[in-house]
Amino acid sequence: MTDWAERQLHFIGIGGAGMSGLALVCARLGATVTGSDRADSSYMERLRQAGLAPAIGHAAANLPDRAEVVVSTAIGGENPELELARERGLPILHRGELLARLCGEKRLIAVAGTHGKTTTTAMVAWAMRALGADPAFFVGGEVAGLGEAGEAANAGWGEGEWAVAEADESDASFLELKPEVAVITNIEMDHHSRWGSVAELRSAFDEFAAGARVAEFDPSSPGPAELRLGVPGDHNLLNARAALAALELTGLDLEAAADALAGFPGVRRRLELKGERDGTAIYDDYAHHPTEVRATLSALRELREGRLVAVFQPHLYSRTKAFAEQFGAALALADEAVVLDVYPAREEPVGELAGVSGLMVAAAAADRAGGRPVWWLVDGERAERALAPRLGPGEILVTIGAGDIFQLAERLVEEGKGNG
Repeated sequence: MTDWAERQLHFIGIGGAGMSGLALVCARLGATVTGSDRADSSYMERLRQAGLAPAIGHAAANLPDRAEVVVSTAIGGENPELELARERGLPILHRGELLARLCGEKRLIAVAGTHGKTTTTAMVAWAMRALGADPAFFVGGEVAGLGEAGEAANAGWGEGEWAVAEADESDASFLELKPEVAVITNIEMDHHSRWGSVAELRSAFDEFAAGARVAEFDPSSPGPAELRLGVPGDHNLLNARAALAALELTGLDLEAAADALAGFPGVRRRLELKGERDGTAIYDDYAHHPTEVRATLSALRELREGRLVAVFQPHLYSRTKAFAEQFGAALALADEAVVLDVYPAREEPVGELAGVSGLMVAAAAADRAGGRPVWWLVDGERAERALAPRLGPGEILVTIGAGDIFQLAERLVEEGKGNG
């Protein structure tokens, strides 16, 4: 077992969903934890509530004299803290390696897949907590009520024998994990900058699951015949069945686990109701793949009646280039679609990505919309100005994407309070 109290860890990009969870758990285990991120966020606030003091902005001065430095794939080599760490010869750990070390101290359930892994991981952790198993957990999103005192949490270190971890294939870091129980929700191409083909990706998933008991499931049979969930959508029924299949391999009572999932509140930014504006229900969702966009819009059709407006921000130039036509087809499920420009994250529109923009998605959506309105509005500010005067009772608006599009939903709700 690692003596975490002897370790000093500095997280570059500490405000990310995965990195913040690792930082919180390491601090909980006694490590000295510092870190920085380029902007403030709810995850940064959660770190502060735990007694940490993350720096906003990256600067060489943030780096302690002696520390192990933890990075994710999103951190570029020109980062001043990373450059200084290399100059000093400090140990540098990828977040996947640190996650593997933590999970190696318990029996591990690891949940991988192109879609649904965050929610499925959260469902497994939620049910285990409800049944008294008290697992460690690492989820790529915040879940209300999952924390030790009932607060929202994305990670925790329970006293039980199990750990439950979301396993990320985007940068192949899931291959660091050695799960006893492996869940694979589905496999589709998504991260084109890392994987060259579906065959290569499937081979990686085979390696991930090698040596584990795999939670194979028939969507019509694990657990009770009828599942009652508080989260909408057929995709969430599949997520719940996958979670129950994993729980079955731990020996926990499936009926009790299914009952616990009825109270699962969902993960933040997964069909999250942000509020209302002039009678329009405003949702936000993290969907950033055509399959996920389609599932989100289908679930909202099931959940509510009324005119459905989808505001989509593509994420990554490489993904937009690969899936522009499919994104357009998915957005055509809405009564009205708004497309913003690409949220670049770690990419630049150069080389083979030169010329890629959200306009490609807007054009594809217009081709399939059958005359329904499709807007190309570039950024959230323009979208807000265009949409705010046109919202009315009984309508639904959903912001979709893995970038900062959620801020538009929050502004529409907040600024609409003054109209009441």
